[in-house]
Amino acid sequence: MTIKAIITGSTGMVGEGVLHECLNHSEVEKVLVINRRPCQVQHPKLTEIIHGDFSDFSKIEGELAGYNAAFLNMGVSSIGLSEEKYHYLTYELTMALARPLARLNPDMTVCYVSGSGTDSSEKGRIMWARVKGKTENHLMELPFRQTFMFRPAFMMPTEGLKHAYKAYKYLSPLFPAFKYIFPKYVSTLSEVGIAMINSVNKGYHKKVLEVLDIIELARQR
Repeated sequence: MTIKAIITGSTGMVGEGVLHECLNHSEVEKVLVINRRPCQVQHPKLTEIIHGDFSDFSKIEGELAGYNAAFLNMGVSSIGLSEEKYHYLTYELTMALARPLARLNPDMTVCYVSGSGTDSSEKGRIMWARVKGKTENHLMELPFRQTFMFRPAFMMPTEGLKHAYKAYKYLSPLFPAFKYIFPKYVSTLSEVGIAMINSVNKGYHKKVLEVLDIIELARQR
């Protein structure tokens, strides 16, 4: 089936990369991005909604129906944040969108980007990992057709895009060496986007995808 996708986080590195892959993929028919500020991308497939309050999507619910994929790439660093604030920005805002999407689009495939090291038990010492784990667990409980939790680690940025993290830009020349030494922790941002697209029609045998799973799914034809 052709893919009609909702994407969040397209003004950040991962979301921008996923959007790029969607706009250039033959199976993706339509893309809706929801942002607080414009992503400054124009394309015939693309519609953008500027929405200021990510804790409440009731005002735009009418525009969220009719999609069969959601690629959720919102994320903030936990550095300098209390657990309460990080929980709000990571868990509560994600669920505020996921719950109406599940009601409006039960046939939807949802891909959520958490990260390598996420704690599914929700009980570990690392705050961000617990919160991400809770977010993953609760997303998988919603009545979507499919849910996949993506746990990338180091991602080689896609050339030409604007929002690569500064450290990644400097480290990019070392990508081949990192890939050789740490194959379980290195992928390209392109592979993350393509794996999300492939998940909709091809599925995958795991709900939680580590780096090697992401690469395997991206290579499916």
